[in-house]
Amino acid sequence: MNEDQKQFMIEAINLARHNISNGNGGPFGAVVVKNGKIIAKGSNHVTTWNDPTAHAEVVAIREACATLGNFQLDGCDIYCSCEPCPMCLGAIYWSRPDRIFYAAAKEDAAKAGFDDEFIYREIEMKPAGRSIPASQFMRSEAISVFDEWLMTEKKIPY
Repeated sequence: MNEDQKQFMIEAINLARHNISNGNGGPFGAVVVKNGKIIAKGSNHVTTWNDPTAHAEVVAIREACATLGNFQLDGCDIYCSCEPCPMCLGAIYWSRPDRIFYAAAKEDAAKAGFDDEFIYREIEMKPAGRSIPASQFMRSEAISVFDEWLMTEKKIPY
């Protein structure tokens, strides 16, 4: 870890700390870095925005993509005050940064009351057996939309 990387992680951790003192939400922060500069910052706003997707990483990704005018974070690194939860990890993978750095581990978050192990277990289960059951129907109708996608000239692959 070089000195710049350390400063980026300190910023992510400070965002988490300030979020507590400001009463803005959970103790999580994230920054997106490109070419050695922070281009976006995010902190947790789940409770203040009444948005369960407003995790620090997602907030930072949204800001970074808006800043770059692109839905992908090519050439970027993301620094997270804590190991990303399953939702954030998915968002990070979809945004395709070069690297992820995190400070606290998911086990540390669990000790503070943020236990995502349940979600990791749910993902592994068949949809009908999950605690929020999922039922599939009209599959063939939905598959036809994918067929249309494959044929259109208007698509932007991602």
